[in-house]
Amino acid sequence: MLALDIPHSTSTSELTKAKQVLVVEDEELIREMIVLALEEEGYEVFSAGDGATALSMLQDTDQTGYSVDLLILDLMLPQVNGLDLCRLLRYRGNPIPILILSAKASETDRVLGLEVGADDYLTKPFSMRELIARCRALIRRQHLNGMTPTPVQQFREIKLYPQECRVMVRGEDVNLSPKEFRLLELFINNPRRVWSREQLIDQVWGMDFVGDTKTVDVHIRWLREKLEEDPSKPEYLITVRGFGYRFG
Repeated sequence: MLALDIPHSTSTSELTKAKQVLVVEDEELIREMIVLALEEEGYEVFSAGDGATALSMLQDTDQTGYSVDLLILDLMLPQVNGLDLCRLLRYRGNPIPILILSAKASETDRVLGLEVGADDYLTKPFSMRELIARCRALIRRQHLNGMTPTPVQQFREIKLYPQECRVMVRGEDVNLSPKEFRLLELFINNPRRVWSREQLIDQVWGMDFVGDTKTVDVHIRWLREKLEEDPSKPEYLITVRGFGYRFG
């Protein structure tokens, strides 16, 4: 059962900027409790009970230009399961932050969720207080990026346009998720510096990140697949064994 410690709205000024959240959960009681908790914190919340309905809702927002700021996604869904929905959104280049909810608590399950494109993973049972904290952190990281105008940044065959959140590699545009973009921006601004997983978490996810540091390895692998001509022999994102990663 979920712990019903729904926090009272004590600091909504930050959260009212978060705008819309889509909750996809097939258990009606859990879905209603999450919606209630988020609404009390100032979010505008929409919900769906299966993956197909959620996908349709997200496609409608793409066509109308309406923006969803966060997707809270259960894995065990009817019609289209959560992993497939997450994988499909990332394949289509949708950068929406995704928080997975699941009763599957093993390390393998958590890593799989991150590998298919989730930004965070929360296991059931969970407290509403922790859920709200994770939502707040994900949305804050999403909206703080790109506030200060910066000229184009280039490293060899990679060009990064901070104001446009756009990256070109060898003359072609590549689609990066928000976390991938922020990682690349950090690396390209600090060539040859070695970063540990913990340092990258602090810089990109934030010091209030709650989760597995292996998410860094997952995002590095995704970046290699998009930046490197041969990801198995990287020229840009280099592993420094025992220490972390460096760029160039």
